[in-house]
Amino acid sequence: MNPISIKEFTIYFENQGFDALNQWIKNQQPSTIFILVDDKTMENCYPYLMPMIETIANIEVIEIDHGEEFKNIETCAGVWSALVELGCDRNSLMINLGGGVITDLGGFVASTIKRGIPFIHIPTSLLGMVDAAIGGKNGVDLGHLKNQIGVINPPIMTVVDPEFLKTLPQQHLVNGSIEMFKHGLISDRMYWNEMIESTDFNSDMFNSLIYQSAIIKSDIVSMDPLEKGARKALNYGHTAGHAIESFLMEDKDKNAVLHGEAVAAGILVESFLSHKNTGLAQTSYQEIKEWYVSLELNFSFTDDEVLEMIDLMKYDKKNVNGQIKFVLLETIGSFVTDQVVSTEQILEAFRELKK
Repeated sequence: MNPISIKEFTIYFENQGFDALNQWIKNQQPSTIFILVDDKTMENCYPYLMPMIETIANIEVIEIDHGEEFKNIETCAGVWSALVELGCDRNSLMINLGGGVITDLGGFVASTIKRGIPFIHIPTSLLGMVDAAIGGKNGVDLGHLKNQIGVINPPIMTVVDPEFLKTLPQQHLVNGSIEMFKHGLISDRMYWNEMIESTDFNSDMFNSLIYQSAIIKSDIVSMDPLEKGARKALNYGHTAGHAIESFLMEDKDKNAVLHGEAVAAGILVESFLSHKNTGLAQTSYQEIKEWYVSLELNFSFTDDEVLEMIDLMKYDKKNVNGQIKFVLLETIGSFVTDQVVSTEQILEAFRELKK
């Protein structure tokens, strides 16, 4: 698989990624290499990574707790303090080894410590490989509100090695695959069909789909790196999905869900809105609904709960002047941005989750 190059950085696959990493280290000779991990990736992924790194530079490991609830400024403060105490300078390198929380938070920390040090993403989750570690978005949550604090600043490179997927349970593989399905919905009908037909997460065929997904996201990012237009499409399913995720994080009596699971529900909601507003065919909506049903998720909300989520949607970064703006589909494979819909239609769309 050839590297995928975007203006400021390159995505490498499998062993060529570690070759590129070692070449960069050899050329730049960083003063210290910091590796950010969580307790899960420290146990399951760090032992695989270390023999791959060729360097005489000092290596320091900084470990945080795993989980979205730790993707916040408090965790950043702890990592910033550790970096300062361990002698971080402008010639240091940070390697973010983990899923979306690690790459989002690690990229933000690296972008802000000492006014910015170079960093490299090595995603270990499927979600990280096809989404979080591509495109330069870095940041953290503000309370229960998703990704409110952050910067757009690309890594030097992203290294994608599907070997890390062997450490993940099935639920987390399904979680990451939902972003891949989303890529098909917004840009490529044929890719959507291939994803529907794919059932083996540990096959060469699926590795090829990961590569194609990275290409889809990279192409959109390269057209619109600062999310002024076309890049908004990558948020398909996320306006409703982030609201679901935030609502469940805020309510301690409800079980939290994985990001991809909330986005899957958001995709169904926004596909219903697409059918009602932007011409998505009934047959296409039914196809998306059948895919959603196959995931066997169990989302059901009262109208009052949905009204609370609509209030949360107002914090979505795509909004202007307090208006909730959706990305919606015209067909499977094409989208429109900045769509405003009525509260009653949103309530109606959320009722579809119960059926």
